[in-house]
Amino acid sequence: MTTPTHFTPVPLDKAYRLLNHGPTVLVSAAHAGQRNVMAAAWACALDFAPPKVTVVLDKATRTRELVEASGHFALQLPTVPMAALTEAIGTESAHTHPDKLQRHAVPLFDAPQLPGITTEQSPPLVQGCAAWLVCRVIPEPHNQQAYDLFIGEVVAAWADERVFRNGHWEFDSAPDDLRTLHYVAGGQFYATGASIKV
Repeated sequence: MTTPTHFTPVPLDKAYRLLNHGPTVLVSAAHAGQRNVMAAAWACALDFAPPKVTVVLDKATRTRELVEASGHFALQLPTVPMAALTEAIGTESAHTHPDKLQRHAVPLFDAPQLPGITTEQSPPLVQGCAAWLVCRVIPEPHNQQAYDLFIGEVVAAWADERVFRNGHWEFDSAPDDLRTLHYVAGGQFYATGASIKV
């Protein structure tokens, strides 16, 4: 698959801003020729330098198994047109639906080659998102087992330049279909709204 047209690198010192507004994320991982993507509502920025994130990955998910095996994952910010896809791949498990990525026609592409990450470990990225962060797992076995909480160091980040430029979200001037999603429960999402500057 080809890289999206507006896929632009984000300096790592601004990567935390990609998650700072609390969006729903798509989590992807790959290992031993297998790939998967799931939705997660519990992800956030953790630190600035180096940039770190957290995400909760239930023990029952196939994606978590791939994250643990590869030591890497990607967080992506789905947009308004992706709400149904996000709900579907967040509801269905690859354990019971091994073909879920094909059944839902999840549009994947490969990240640029990154130092220290083999092609086998490199998580697939999902087209149509507003931002992408590739992360290396910082092992915290107690947190992972007790709380399903994973910490990742962001090693690369990109955003759609139409909605994130110069280290800032530009939702007010971007097309509405580039607004990110916020999951509240029961299949209901809200889109990021208008900004209020103080």
